[in-house]
Amino acid sequence: MISLRYAAAALALVAALFAAWPGTGSVANAGTPVAQATAPDFTGATRWFNSSPLSMDQLRGKVVLVEFWTRECINCLHVLPHTKELYQRYAGDGLVVVGVHTPEYDEERDPAALKAAIQRLGITYPVAQDNESHVWNAYGNQFWPAIYLIDQNGKVVYRHVGEGNYEQTEAAVRKLLGKA
Repeated sequence: MISLRYAAAALALVAALFAAWPGTGSVANAGTPVAQATAPDFTGATRWFNSSPLSMDQLRGKVVLVEFWTRECINCLHVLPHTKELYQRYAGDGLVVVGVHTPEYDEERDPAALKAAIQRLGITYPVAQDNESHVWNAYGNQFWPAIYLIDQNGKVVYRHVGEGNYEQTEAAVRKLLGKA
């Protein structure tokens, strides 16, 4: 009897993990080109750093890299140097990077602590504080870190979740910028 309960619980856990696995969301598959969906706006961001509030309409004509992160996420901190390098390398060619800081823990909601982390980490691109997860939910995002590439027409064309695939992400940026 107990083993049946464990088996049922294990089956439920597997089903839940499958449902949450990258690539089963509504926007994109991890690390691959995706069916083009219109990129959600940044509506609901509670504060902006390094920029006045941005909108997807303002960014039309640019290649946009949206990165969901949080300041206490070790994987986010591992990806950060690569995101900063893409920004430094391609901003002059039309790449706009927008960090969307969606907190996992209550202490990550503090705007002063986020501002200090942005300065300490040397982030110079725009960062939207998404304390109520409005932007996160609009993208159907489920993971930190997650990168979405948006083409010049405002369509999501690529997503990667987690660390790695840096060369593939850069190749996607270069292709969108006409530098492939």
